[in-house]
Amino acid sequence: MPNPFVLPFDNPTSLLALLFAAALVISLLVRFWLTTRQMRHVASHSDSVPAAFANTVTLEAHRKAARYTLTKGNFSLWTMAFGATVLIGWTLLGGLGLLNTTLRDAVQPAFGGMAYQLTLLTAFVLIGLLLDLPFELYTTFRIEQAFGFNRMTWKLYLIDAGKGLLIGALIGLPLAAAMLWIMGSTGRLWWLWAWSAWMAFNLLALVLYPTLIAPLFNTFKPLADPSLEARVQALMAKCGFFAKGFFVMDGSRRSAHANAYFTGFGAAKRVVFFDTLLDKLSPSEVEAVLAHELGHFKHKHVLKRIVSMFAISLVGFAALGWLSSRIWFYAAFGVQPSMSAPNDAAALLLFMLIVPVFGFFVSPLLAGLSRRHEFQADAYACSKSNGNDLALALLKLYGDNASTLTPDPLYARFYYSHPPASERLAAMRTLALKT
Repeated sequence: MPNPFVLPFDNPTSLLALLFAAALVISLLVRFWLTTRQMRHVASHSDSVPAAFANTVTLEAHRKAARYTLTKGNFSLWTMAFGATVLIGWTLLGGLGLLNTTLRDAVQPAFGGMAYQLTLLTAFVLIGLLLDLPFELYTTFRIEQAFGFNRMTWKLYLIDAGKGLLIGALIGLPLAAAMLWIMGSTGRLWWLWAWSAWMAFNLLALVLYPTLIAPLFNTFKPLADPSLEARVQALMAKCGFFAKGFFVMDGSRRSAHANAYFTGFGAAKRVVFFDTLLDKLSPSEVEAVLAHELGHFKHKHVLKRIVSMFAISLVGFAALGWLSSRIWFYAAFGVQPSMSAPNDAAALLLFMLIVPVFGFFVSPLLAGLSRRHEFQADAYACSKSNGNDLALALLKLYGDNASTLTPDPLYARFYYSHPPASERLAAMRTLALKT
């Protein structure tokens, strides 16, 4: 008689399910702890502006940022709990297995294996969108609306949703079909061919997105301010960069948040300013923000991230290639692999469900690397433009976006892709003293 107190380390099915359950519980507890810690820290510092910002940030703006952070934090606790429940339902409770068996029995005999697999992927995505929809609507039309950030109308929301679904179908279905064909037709090293196809698609998207996809959602007009255009062209020339054009995007149609970014790849690079950014910043501050973005290119951050994406995805595809041939991989999560129909779509969905749970534990390393890149880009901007203008621009953006100036240090280390305002400004002051 087997001992019920002996952990099943010799049973891959039970072991994988146990490891997944443990990782999910631990990650959820850590996320809850960090979020509540952040909320307590922000609330306890909401009644006084930090000394470093006393002359530039009003108490009311500081309190608004605290309320915004607390509201989003409270809501995120609910979304975390709901997301974990849905994930358990798909995996440990056999939801994906039930969906897979139902669609396989209904579609595969009449329409073939490819139709069944595409139906499975489509059904999974649509169910996920429907489950996430109430949370998305609440965020946009309740939280963002309450703090004055949302400018999205219901009509525009529905138009965007329709466009997104149509583009997703036109691009996603052929891409999924190609990946599934590679998985089923290219032998044991299918994962290498699939990885190559995935990377080719991503590189192509970097080139085509700015000119073909983005204009379907936003209007991009050439920068119409001659003095600002001359200013940014001079900065680009001084930094040794070339862009295909300078454009203003109608971000104000959807949100009051402001931003600027580079997009595209190679000769297709273009500079995009949100109209909200140009409304809030002076020309010298816009120049400083652009210099920061140029700093990312100067330090090859974009190229490094692309290379990192290549490497991480290669490991992921290799892992999927190994796991998809193991019956215990499916059995651990209640999926019954078929002997007569392909199992590639089921394997792909299972992998996409479980990997983020384990990936959570390395996310602080990626966030730390991103913060390091931001410091480097700030330093470059200070060397090519006025550091005071960059500091003023950051303060305006932090204020207009209601970003808290007093985040919990541990929460920031774990999650923040950008350094807290206090650290960025302190680094700029240090640079100024050295020059």
